[in-house]
Amino acid sequence: MKAIAFVDYENIWTSLLDRGYDLSPEQLVQFLQLYTDRNDIYLMAIYLYANFDREEFWRTQTSFEKTNVFTRHVYGKNNYSSTEIRRNAADLELMLEAQEILLTRASTFDMFLLLTGDGDFLSLLRKIRAWGKDVKVIGVSGSVHHALQPYCEEDDLLQWILQEKHEPEYQPEQDLEQGIQILGTLQTRLPYVASTKARSALTELLGRSISQVKEFIRYMLKEDILREKEHPDPNLRIGKTKIYLLNLKKPMVQEVLGDLYENVSERQLKLSLE
Repeated sequence: MKAIAFVDYENIWTSLLDRGYDLSPEQLVQFLQLYTDRNDIYLMAIYLYANFDREEFWRTQTSFEKTNVFTRHVYGKNNYSSTEIRRNAADLELMLEAQEILLTRASTFDMFLLLTGDGDFLSLLRKIRAWGKDVKVIGVSGSVHHALQPYCEEDDLLQWILQEKHEPEYQPEQDLEQGIQILGTLQTRLPYVASTKARSALTELLGRSISQVKEFIRYMLKEDILREKEHPDPNLRIGKTKIYLLNLKKPMVQEVLGDLYENVSERQLKLSLE
């Protein structure tokens, strides 16, 4: 049986994050491969929809493209201040493309796989079923709208992640001293430490995965070791960016920075005056 998969990535990712799990591109693709192999399905293509401007999806579009996933970037906010949020933009793009494929290439596939929990897709699923195609919905337990339940499989992304345990449990506190030193060094070398730059440096220098670095930053923010703020930058199209600042009032931060402390303090004072 031939199938095409459509992924409402933000819906799936957010549903798992609410339960404490950060779904990586590699995990999602692996799940689909295992699911289709187990059910004797030939997966022809994966179409994935998300707003890749989101901080949380840093570098994920490239990761998906490298695994032959067709990504569709659907922005939630334009880069111009006069525009407003595009509500349900990814949902609309997914439905339009799915119907275009249904109308023009219906003979090329037998099954429609949809990864989401959003009940707004019910009308699309009914239309696809009316065209004689098999429909399967895969979501996250507890986050699938009741209207989609008749189309759901027993397969659940949350249970699969719990069983697989792709990465050993990460303890962010073990990287705390080195992470503070890395961020302190960046603050002495750069006008400001943008969030994307911080994640890039931590991923490389700590030798951690992207999901682990995100967990590490969340831990530092929670413990008030790190603070985030919007910083104006006229060189950017949107005129501002998110930056990270070490909390220099924390005794631990002062101790770990050592000789760097005075330099970092001067840089932060300069930023506060801009």
